[in-house]
Amino acid sequence: MDGQLSFPRQHARTQRFTLGSPRSFTVSPDGARVLFLRSRSGTDRQNLLWVHDLDEGTERIAADPAALLGGGAERLSDAERARRERSREGSAGVVGYAVDRAVERVAFALSGRLFTAEPRTGEARELPVEGPVVDPRPSPDGEHVAWVARGALRVAGADGSGERVLAGPGEGEAGGSVGYGLAEFVAAEEMDRSRGYWWSPESDRLLVARVDDSPVRRWWIADPAHPDRRPAEVAYPAAGTANAEVTLHLVGLDGSRVPVEWDRARYPYLARVHWSAAGPPLLLVQARDQRTQLCLTVDPSTGATTVLHADEDPVWLDLFPGVPVWTPDGRLVRIADEGGARVLMVGDRPLTGPQLHIRAVLDVTAEDVLVTASAGPEAEAPGLGEIHVHRVTELGVERISEGAGVHGAVRSGPVTVVSSLSPSAPGVTVRLLRDGKPAGTVLSLAEEPVLTARPRLTEAGERRIPCAVLLPSGYRDGDGPLPVLMDPYGGPHGQRVLAAHNAYLTSQWFADQGFAVVVADGRGTPGRSPSWEKAIAGDPAGVTLEDQVTAVRALAESFPLDLGRVAIRGWSYGGYLAALAVLRRPDVFHAAVSGAPVTDWLLYDTHYSERYLGHPDEAPAVYAANSLISGGELSGAARENRPLMLIHGLADDNVVAAHTLRLSSALLAAGRPHEVLPLSGVTHMTPQEQVAENLLLLQARFLRRSLGLD
Repeated sequence: MDGQLSFPRQHARTQRFTLGSPRSFTVSPDGARVLFLRSRSGTDRQNLLWVHDLDEGTERIAADPAALLGGGAERLSDAERARRERSREGSAGVVGYAVDRAVERVAFALSGRLFTAEPRTGEARELPVEGPVVDPRPSPDGEHVAWVARGALRVAGADGSGERVLAGPGEGEAGGSVGYGLAEFVAAEEMDRSRGYWWSPESDRLLVARVDDSPVRRWWIADPAHPDRRPAEVAYPAAGTANAEVTLHLVGLDGSRVPVEWDRARYPYLARVHWSAAGPPLLLVQARDQRTQLCLTVDPSTGATTVLHADEDPVWLDLFPGVPVWTPDGRLVRIADEGGARVLMVGDRPLTGPQLHIRAVLDVTAEDVLVTASAGPEAEAPGLGEIHVHRVTELGVERISEGAGVHGAVRSGPVTVVSSLSPSAPGVTVRLLRDGKPAGTVLSLAEEPVLTARPRLTEAGERRIPCAVLLPSGYRDGDGPLPVLMDPYGGPHGQRVLAAHNAYLTSQWFADQGFAVVVADGRGTPGRSPSWEKAIAGDPAGVTLEDQVTAVRALAESFPLDLGRVAIRGWSYGGYLAALAVLRRPDVFHAAVSGAPVTDWLLYDTHYSERYLGHPDEAPAVYAANSLISGGELSGAARENRPLMLIHGLADDNVVAAHTLRLSSALLAAGRPHEVLPLSGVTHMTPQEQVAENLLLLQARFLRRSLGLD
């Protein structure tokens, strides 16, 4: 690697140092093989499917996109492009795959075509089927493969024979508004449900979601840089408007079809589906206000559902990865907020207490449950920013991840794959354990950053707000106070203060431009306690902004912070928070860079906006108070004008560009100077190399100029 390569260029060309890093692990039940995705280098966007043989300690390629496509370029369908945007997938090649029960057959899509691979032999081939193929999945017995093409769920034999439509739009369902087998927008964007069909354990039928988005309001996203192109039509369920209608059907390979019945009027959100040999299918359905939800069992012969468990919360109910699920002996596994803590429940018993804050369920066996957790409200050693993997049994809890850091795991049979991010070293370390003992590693090919992040993790103020402070690399005690750059996300689902080196690389680069950078995770961010996350209900603007102010003022007592020169930058919720800061608290914040901000929650989606603000018909004042446009921030001559740069991708279909354009119009009408940087062809992600590189450079120049450093 060129030793003179700048960090912004390296950061962009490596897609934030994710390229070349192994991910998406699957372990065969016999413990013989581990499948994973990885590109050939830290600058190669194309993922290959690899197999690690534990007995031989070797790696081999199971599927090479370049060979399978004959060197041709990938062409993505609109459905596949939307799936990747929802999952924030910026790489290419094999970006996802599915396996049969024995991990003997793998299915994946390339350029809208269906491929299968056999990990044991290394043979991969294309199945000549109807496309463009989206989300292919083998049956558990490996005898069939299902996929979605043009709104229909299709199936064929594992050799491609006998292709047919299992569920597709019928008469009166034309026009593209009805589809089978894919997740609707809010499920993929907000519920962490990316799938729309599930095989039965016996491989003879599937649960298939039917999505009718005809009730959803249509928006059109144009590309002003190309006025000759038609605008893209998007079915976007904005707060207070209609969602897609989602139903579920049991569809047999023999052509049978049975509707699954539940009270969809009261519980319209299909949040989770689980089907295993341990019990009947499980559904988790939510009310629109997300304060009640039901865990249902499904009778596979009739489609009738029975309430297995009901949850209520006066604020909202969170959704968690990996649950609900059965234990092998038929007990329900779930995560619940009990007694001020987030605990693991097996049957009617909590198996963890306030020492742990459960994040996800990774695997369930007859002996234990594998989970990830951070320190709970009563932990003896909090381990700021750490997430660990634990084995939970009836007798207690055992931590299996080692050392400070952020850890995750995948397990099957005797083998566990533990992925670890360390605060002291860049990149990911992947350890293989067999029966709890070291059995090898998986190599990362990610590039090593040209700079070293040096965060100091601490807590600020009486609320003990988790923070990271980064000073310039050459800073010495006695050099004097530094201008401050707050660098938060600051909202739901976005923990930034993590015990992981690469999480702070961009912040360190900004620090090296002459700032003391502060990353603060105030109330509303995940990983601490249920009450911490839910404190923003009805007032995310006031609560999250207050904690940023508290953090910077408290930290100034211990770090060289010049409170007369404080800037803030952020993207998405962080962009909202940055613009809010200079508009509502110009006495504290003196400049802001606001990227892709939500400026009016009426323009954001139902499941997210209504969780935190309520339904706009019932709480119009709450929406007005949390809006950057109608919240009062733009009125009042006494408010000082602070430099504000607004950045937005014009192709963004998540936080649409109307957010920034409407705020800019309101600022102009109020006589408030500001800058707008529109990004043609850019979505909510910024994977384009030149765009990502120059965005960092332009932000640094703006911030230095605004705070008088240049």
